[in-house]
Amino acid sequence: MAAQAAVPAPAKASAKTSAALRSVSDFNGDVVTQVADFYGAYVDAKDDAVGPDTALAKALRAHYLTPAFAKRLEAWEKKNKVDGVLRAQNVPVDWTVSEGRNSREIVVTHAYGGGESPTVRTNLVVELEPVFGDVTDVRTTSAH
Repeated sequence: MAAQAAVPAPAKASAKTSAALRSVSDFNGDVVTQVADFYGAYVDAKDDAVGPDTALAKALRAHYLTPAFAKRLEAWEKKNKVDGVLRAQNVPVDWTVSEGRNSREIVVTHAYGGGESPTVRTNLVVELEPVFGDVTDVRTTSAH
């Protein structure tokens, strides 16, 4: 990560307890953990029991995303009318993070539907800046 201000702690505690399946696989390096930390905190901020913690979500974006990507992401969100980090209008019930094809790519799989049929799964590839490891891109590779 680039030297940036620390991400603030959530301003409000969540009363929600989750039975969601959240996992990190192919635990070979800090980049997988870094992306898992980002997505875990981001999902929790967006899914806070008393409503989305937009200040925390914004702080997480500022901490983990490169400024250039953050700007592109905002434009993408305005055009597509969905959250660009999650690539969806709602928050996933389950997610997994694993290593991608190369050291700069991490695969994030979101499951929507809470076990109901059909459960929608979306695979994202998160690309990282090679020196500092900040997120430089998030793209959907499949949805089924």
